[in-house]
Amino acid sequence: GFRRITYYPDRPDNMAVFEKIRIEADKENYPVLLPNGNLIESGETEDGNDRHYAVWSDPFPKPSYLFCTVAGSLGSIKDSYTTMSGRKVDLEIFSEKENVGKLDYAMESLKRSMKWDEDKFGLEYDLDLYNIVAVNDFNAGAMENKGLNVFNTAYVLADPVTATDDDYDGIERVIGHEYFHNWTGNRVTCQDWFQLTLKEGLTVFRDQEFSGDMGSNAVKRIEDVKGLRGRQFNEDTGPMSHPIRPESYISMDNFYTATVYSKGAEVIRMYNTLLTPAGFRKGMDLYFERHDGSAVTCDDFRAAMSDANDFDLDQFALWYSTPGTPTVTYSSDYNADTRIFSLTLSQSSKNESPMHIPVSIGLLDKETGEEVVPTSVLELKEKSQTFEFTVEGDVVPSILRDFSAPVKVVSASGSDDESSLAFLAARDTDGFNKWEAGQKLYTSLIFQTIEGKQSEQTLDYVLEAFGRTLADKTTNDFSIQAYALTLPGESTLAEDMDTVDPVAIRKSRGAVKKSIARKFQKEIQEYYDDLTSAMENDGDFKVDATSVGRRRLRNVLLEYLCSIRESPEEQKSAAAMASNHFDKASGMTDKMAALTVLASMDGEGSDARDAALQ
Repeated sequence: GFRRITYYPDRPDNMAVFEKIRIEADKENYPVLLPNGNLIESGETEDGNDRHYAVWSDPFPKPSYLFCTVAGSLGSIKDSYTTMSGRKVDLEIFSEKENVGKLDYAMESLKRSMKWDEDKFGLEYDLDLYNIVAVNDFNAGAMENKGLNVFNTAYVLADPVTATDDDYDGIERVIGHEYFHNWTGNRVTCQDWFQLTLKEGLTVFRDQEFSGDMGSNAVKRIEDVKGLRGRQFNEDTGPMSHPIRPESYISMDNFYTATVYSKGAEVIRMYNTLLTPAGFRKGMDLYFERHDGSAVTCDDFRAAMSDANDFDLDQFALWYSTPGTPTVTYSSDYNADTRIFSLTLSQSSKNESPMHIPVSIGLLDKETGEEVVPTSVLELKEKSQTFEFTVEGDVVPSILRDFSAPVKVVSASGSDDESSLAFLAARDTDGFNKWEAGQKLYTSLIFQTIEGKQSEQTLDYVLEAFGRTLADKTTNDFSIQAYALTLPGESTLAEDMDTVDPVAIRKSRGAVKKSIARKFQKEIQEYYDDLTSAMENDGDFKVDATSVGRRRLRNVLLEYLCSIRESPEEQKSAAAMASNHFDKASGMTDKMAALTVLASMDGEGSDARDAALQ
């Protein structure tokens, strides 16, 4: 688009200071005139034709892809933010006038993003103004133009009547992502488009960390890994498989892939895991010290991380050039005489040389369930390595905690030990692995039900894990508890079938849910009532981590309770509960949860279903 204005080499490394930009337009039709940078002058033109102008200046060098101008008739909300050095930054969010009443949460998210970047990375906003323009017809999600972000309204507008908690989360995430680009993408940009993952992978990692800190870190990690496995792992197994730094392209549009973005973020996360968050911060500080105002490469970033921590990352460079998803195979052994627990890890990938893979593990005592070895990072750098630990008794390993590397983990025996899965699902201190173990158990039981070969042992394992998780009233993270109690979705289950049978999946998943609900009906009802009372005491609708977690958990419990509806009395009871949940919902999240349950009601619950749908 910029080349429609003037001749310009459209390369990310062609950076210049846009010292003076003047926009002139009809005042009535285009009252808002916005380019990048700071406003230095505005007024009416001297020709007396009802035209006006604005002159802006951006002191920071940028390539043409970050240039932006906006002219139109828009409404806005205003606020300000005081940076850590005491500077006042004026904030303004523009949109069509009918949308102005739904911009407040976006403004709150922007200020939280600015504060978080200062606290986490010491990065302060650099201009006097920060403008966001959100319009209904923007043909992408959002764009990080310097000081003038442009959004589709889907990622900006929200109010409790129409927006779910997921909508609020998406707004906060995307607002944060585009703001974080100010340093990782704008102040330091790519030398060429082959380095796209340098700015996108790094900024996705930053927005993931931000969202986790604002809500539940464990749940955010689960959501990100589910997305990675659902999209990027599939990309790795298909004809479009490519490394995060591709070597060629036909069209630049083809670079905006799950591999470049999501797997790129996982590669950045591995730096954070290997170097620790403190070491990663040191590397970031050196990166900006060396390259502020420059266009650089992925190798420059790796060098800054290596030099700041005196850490050899030469082998780690293979992640940038290797396509596909590596597989890590594990086996373990405990010698009671020597009290040595041995864990053997082997790797395979599309690279003939071994990758540098950080594998975070913890060890839990088999008898007491206590964590005897807290999370430790094992560096798998050879085709096969054995790691030894001295422990007082046999242990259960918790492998790839927090999903520390974008790999597939498989047992050398070819199948997971269900007793270990039940142990981890009930006792693991790592939120991600606790959820993962539970999902594997649930999946096993559902597929046994599909085949008509349900194992009583597997059912007992599932009930034990579910019961322990449900009984844990000490947690302050209701969201991870909700996730741990939730069965895998039908689409997730379908991915594990050679020939998908939707009817069988729905029936068997429903049967397992009903079995769990009947076993723990009293406990689930009590917990549901406790959460309802806590929400009523809270009063007004809130979007903080605790309130979101309570709603999430309460809606999961509602689903279990309303799955019990075989007799007419049970149907009436389930319909009454779901209708009450629907009528008293404080926001769209609770309304949607109740409506989802009511939509499948029949028999004595059909009237309640019809009333809600109308």
